[in-house]
Amino acid sequence: MPGIDVSPAAGSRPARGERDPERPTSSRRGRGATMRRREAIAAYGFIAPWIVGFVIFMAVPMIISLVLSFTDYDGLRQSSFLGLDNYATMLADPRIRLSLLNTMIYAIMVVPATMAVALALAMLLSNVGRRSAGFFRTVFYLPEITPKVAIGVLFLLLLNGEVGVVDAALGVFGIDGPGWTTDPAWIKPGLVLMNLWSVGGTVVIYLAALQNVPTDLYEAAAIDGASAWQRFRRITLPMISPALFFTLIVQTIAALQTFDEAYAAFYGPSTQTGTATDAALFYLIYLFQQAFQFLHLGYASAMAWLLFVIIMVITAVQVRVSRRLVHYEGN
Repeated sequence: MPGIDVSPAAGSRPARGERDPERPTSSRRGRGATMRRREAIAAYGFIAPWIVGFVIFMAVPMIISLVLSFTDYDGLRQSSFLGLDNYATMLADPRIRLSLLNTMIYAIMVVPATMAVALALAMLLSNVGRRSAGFFRTVFYLPEITPKVAIGVLFLLLLNGEVGVVDAALGVFGIDGPGWTTDPAWIKPGLVLMNLWSVGGTVVIYLAALQNVPTDLYEAAAIDGASAWQRFRRITLPMISPALFFTLIVQTIAALQTFDEAYAAFYGPSTQTGTATDAALFYLIYLFQQAFQFLHLGYASAMAWLLFVIIMVITAVQVRVSRRLVHYEGN
């Protein structure tokens, strides 16, 4: 009859034999599944080189080193199974304790110094014009690609107590420079200064984080009368805390694995080892000596796994603490 709506009510089911236009057909579902399968295959194809490289150059060597850590393998003769003897020997080795202590002290010194200097430089660059900022980013990053061995040799030339440029410059002002390379109390601070030469990568990370901080927050804080220090503490640090946390983990791991600069400066072929260089005996240097000078490859493998466990524990603690200190935009 006219005026009567005979169309199906909203949400009603179609009659038997009729197709629901809102329900995907089997052909649609089949095409969707095929598309997802193709996308998954393409994704795995792109990451396949990384997976192959990780398995060949990381996973397999780690498993082999774990097996060797229970043997007396030296690379020349047939090895024999020792059980936990290598790990028990490490507990009684005074050089292990010395190298671990040196490494921990160095990490405690260099990580905050690197982060503070990099953040200061990044804040200076954030106030520079765009044209100049690109030039200075390049300048600060160039030392990052300098070979570590070259930096270690440069360290000896600059901080040598007799002919070093740094002590010569201090002498102009009547200041007697310390024994950067001979005094055990100054070896680690000197290595920290040398490490500050290559903070360019961290500077670039902090600069990108600073440029992502909304300017509206600073303008609102300035209107409310917040000082520069308050804006830095209440706005800048929380907003860039993910970048700070990332560099904290990366710098800590790098400090615990430091080797190149200290070895080139104090343990290389052109240097003479002595009692003073015990202050530069870092863990990886002692591991290198055990593996390639004394050919205690099984013992060195056990040392490597001890360092791996230490890094994992320290990283887990940092991640745990970061849950209360790191601010993410989604939170």
